[in-house]
Amino acid sequence: MRDKAIPLLLAGGLVGLGLAWVTQGSGVIHDDPARNLYIPDQLTMPLQVKVAHDEERIWFRYRWATERPHVFHDMLRYTDGEWVRHGASPVGPQPQGTYEDRVTMLVDDGSVPDFGRYGGYITVGDRMRFFSDEATAEAVTAHPYLGESLGQTEVRKHLPETRRDAAQWDSVVDEPQLAAQQTSGYFLDLWHWRAGRSNAVGMSDDQWVGEHRHSDAGRGPYTTNWDAENARPQWMFDPEDTGRHALSWEDVTAERVDFDDLYYLAESFAVPFDPDHDWQEGDVIPRRLLREGEGSRGDIRVAGDARWAEGYWDVTLVRDLDTGQPDDKAFAPQGRYDLAFAVHRNATGSRWHYVSLPYSLGLGREADILASRATEGTPDWSQPWFDLMLYYPGQVDWPLLIGEAHAGAEDIAAGLPVRAHHHERQLAHYGVEMEFQDAIRRQWALTLIAGLLLLAGLFIGLLPAFRRRHPGGTP
Repeated sequence: MRDKAIPLLLAGGLVGLGLAWVTQGSGVIHDDPARNLYIPDQLTMPLQVKVAHDEERIWFRYRWATERPHVFHDMLRYTDGEWVRHGASPVGPQPQGTYEDRVTMLVDDGSVPDFGRYGGYITVGDRMRFFSDEATAEAVTAHPYLGESLGQTEVRKHLPETRRDAAQWDSVVDEPQLAAQQTSGYFLDLWHWRAGRSNAVGMSDDQWVGEHRHSDAGRGPYTTNWDAENARPQWMFDPEDTGRHALSWEDVTAERVDFDDLYYLAESFAVPFDPDHDWQEGDVIPRRLLREGEGSRGDIRVAGDARWAEGYWDVTLVRDLDTGQPDDKAFAPQGRYDLAFAVHRNATGSRWHYVSLPYSLGLGREADILASRATEGTPDWSQPWFDLMLYYPGQVDWPLLIGEAHAGAEDIAAGLPVRAHHHERQLAHYGVEMEFQDAIRRQWALTLIAGLLLLAGLFIGLLPAFRRRHPGGTP
């Protein structure tokens, strides 16, 4: 029997090793575009910030590293006699790099208390777009408010108290209550600088977050360049002004950017599209037409040149301290405010970005970030940078954080800030774990089964060695 025990032991060991490889060696953390899963190579990234103000204006300066700039966004390429779109909001990075870099900042004046403790997490509601369980376009379109009134097809950022139940995206409170919330200041100001859709005309987009992510009143820095009836652009480059009709697909895919040349289409040098022109394979016309922003949506300007150089974007935005607009948060000397930042880089869109924890800003008051005083109408930027770390948030939403499945839900209910319990790298890993929690649990179960089978095999293999010996006989 001993001779049989050794092969049984070997067989049991090999089976255990095989099961261990199947359950552990292959891993579960990998990109899965079909489920809207893409994990960036780096889970954290640094961002530097400076702030300055005078009696009338406030400046925010941002600096972050990226290997190359992405300024081409949403292009129309002439292919086999048709104009084909490249650059819709992608799952993960765009393979041709046709998605713009962006920096965004959420601002509050204390009217949204949870924001100062938990930052952008409170804007991430139930079944948002590009989440693995995102609400269907049909369901959102049929919603009496989001679909029928706002014309939306996706669930976007929103604040918890705009829902009767924070865990139900469709439980929007009634419109009079929404109006009262905004009047009382229960909304977040959203500064939204876009490398492709606003920077070239010296603008930043201006938006706000309440029951939905809204654009401010007025005209934005871009519009859509598309003639749906004829399936072609509405506008093209003015050949007399620019010496061209279109860009080159080769230049776009190679991401050759000359900030002193034309890589965008603007009203000032656009003419109506000429369908009779001899269009060539690979001609490219931007699907976005840039223009001067107007009204509240045109409040935020680029100060100086926002350019990428030597591996860094350096972007400065300026706005009046108090625009007088109901969809903006006003700043004032001696004021204290809450901020949260985010950066899109490497041709990524939507939720594939890096975000910050909330930070306080002081204009003459003690805070995390101290604004310097600008003299003679312009900051000298002599103060040191404020260094902070951004992280990949994964698919962690507010209903999850305040629900029974989250061990820290009681701390949130008690109002304890997230920064008191977690740092950015922990939050990034938690975000990835949440994206793959089903696969990880399945892996744990398979590993447990493999371990039990291995133990059973060892027991069976060793059993003959422990059998009683009979007197005068063999085991």
